[in-house]
Amino acid sequence: MPEPGRVPDLVDPVMVAAFDGWNDAGEAASGVVDHLSSVWSADHLLALEPDDYYDFQVSRPRVVMADGESKGLTWPGTRVSVAAPAEGGHVVLVRGSEPNMRWRGFARDLLSIARELGVRRVVLLGALLADSPHTRPMPVTGVSSPPELGGALHLEPASYEGPTGILGVLQDVFGGAGLETVSLWAAVPHYVAQPPCPKGTLALLRRVEDVLDRPVPMGDLPEAARAWENGVDELAAEDEDVAGYVRSLEEAKDAAELPEATGESIAREFERYLKRRGRG
Repeated sequence: MPEPGRVPDLVDPVMVAAFDGWNDAGEAASGVVDHLSSVWSADHLLALEPDDYYDFQVSRPRVVMADGESKGLTWPGTRVSVAAPAEGGHVVLVRGSEPNMRWRGFARDLLSIARELGVRRVVLLGALLADSPHTRPMPVTGVSSPPELGGALHLEPASYEGPTGILGVLQDVFGGAGLETVSLWAAVPHYVAQPPCPKGTLALLRRVEDVLDRPVPMGDLPEAARAWENGVDELAAEDEDVAGYVRSLEEAKDAAELPEATGESIAREFERYLKRRGRG
């Protein structure tokens, strides 16, 4: 928790959280929080005590070297920082490794921090491996509490049922406590799962911009996403089996999305495009 006297006076804060590990294919989700922390020059606020939530034989500390000298250890954990975008308001950024134990206590701690900071809306970010072609827009699905929030944000609903990670726990705890909570999941192509995946980060960041309803500097992410896609194109062209598999994914994707290309959906995307251009 923030130390007494250190609780900042925040304006309309929104919490954005991502965690390394099971929830973060291609590091697409954690890449969003890293990007926001950089472009908005976020200030560190606190770190959750790692001994309470991490098994150090599973999530080991790392030795840090610089100029051939040891600079100590970095421990797995979860850090909370605060950013103040130029357009107003505050964003609380949560970045960490998925805890190894005591998930319910971990969720309660983050809920207490959110309440103490005055957070009313939480955005949880994840990325999963999927049969998604790298040549098409990367799908982003969402779950919201209350459900009507997802409709207002035009989120494509997620239909996943099964084992979950820390994001599913936080969605349940935050939503049950009455906070507006949105989980956004990018579908990263499973055949190019190695990080980084800037196209996945960019897809999530654009939806985060919608949820925050404020401009987000994209920086060099669009260029990095194009370079990533071109690089995968070149690799696929070297292997006919991979190229054929990508074509089959493209055909399936295009056939599934054709009925969705309605006038309403096209108008909605055009409105989002104009809104971003006006912000620029």
